[in-house]
Amino acid sequence: MAKQTPNTTIRRILLAVTGASGVPYAETLARTLAAAPDIEPHIIISNAARTVMAVESDTDPHALAALAHAAYADDDMAAPPASGSWVHHGMIICPCSMASLAAIASGLGTTLVHRAADVTLKEARPLVLVPRETPLSTVHLENMLRARRAGAHIVPACPGFYHRPACVQDLVDHLAARVLDLLAVHHDLSRRWGE
Repeated sequence: MAKQTPNTTIRRILLAVTGASGVPYAETLARTLAAAPDIEPHIIISNAARTVMAVESDTDPHALAALAHAAYADDDMAAPPASGSWVHHGMIICPCSMASLAAIASGLGTTLVHRAADVTLKEARPLVLVPRETPLSTVHLENMLRARRAGAHIVPACPGFYHRPACVQDLVDHLAARVLDLLAVHHDLSRRWGE
């Protein structure tokens, strides 16, 4: 459900979903952001992500987009996230395909996801990339390093087990929790070390 017009206590968070495996991560992030009273979520779903959703899940891209305050097409280069003057408080790309990682590491802005990531970096706002690929080639690793050096947080989809997960959703929640922690988004997704 879309939130009302933002006020000074509301923080905009942009979630982009690209064409890598890992739709449950994106869905959990979208639901958690939508439920947070102080967050105004915005979303971009790439065409490749829509294809992956159809293959690996029952997630409807329209239902996922409906969780956000606003949704943008990946080819809409005039959308607000394409400009540095559109203020937001962080961007998450989850899952982040290796093609998107390469574009971001190279500063290419040919899609809205890539342009928004480039703008996020140039404006020194938090950018969290959640790559989901294995094994990783030298090119993948070098692109991650380049993106990290540019200011992005790299959070590979590698959930831990110290919280003793009982099901797949527990693993998904654990990773989503680590992503949200980087943007200081309150959540109750996963038990923390020592708790």
